[in-house]
Amino acid sequence: MEKDKGRLIDPVTGLPVELLPFEEIEKEELIVKVKMDLRKSKKVTIVEGLSYSDEEMRNLLKEMKRRLSCGGTFKDGVILLQGDHRKEVKRILKERGIPEERIEVL
Repeated sequence: MEKDKGRLIDPVTGLPVELLPFEEIEKEELIVKVKMDLRKSKKVTIVEGLSYSDEEMRNLLKEMKRRLSCGGTFKDGVILLQGDHRKEVKRILKERGIPEERIEVL
């Protein structure tokens, strides 16, 4: 990155870094997988492929647990929810701005 009058310039595009929509590009490129698995003979919804920070993951998990009335956790960038909530999770992710074609429900 180069500096131009105190602003960071992207060497590839030549534009100021603050004008580049990196977050939007990231949302468009990621593939989020939502699947159901059995663990100890109980259903668990697994959400993987999100590239959020720990704080954003905590907030998303908190929202999902509240809206779905279930327990859950996240580890290593993967959200685990108690129960089969695949359709509802897809709807929540769409509301968060992730395009429907980038959400893969298995």
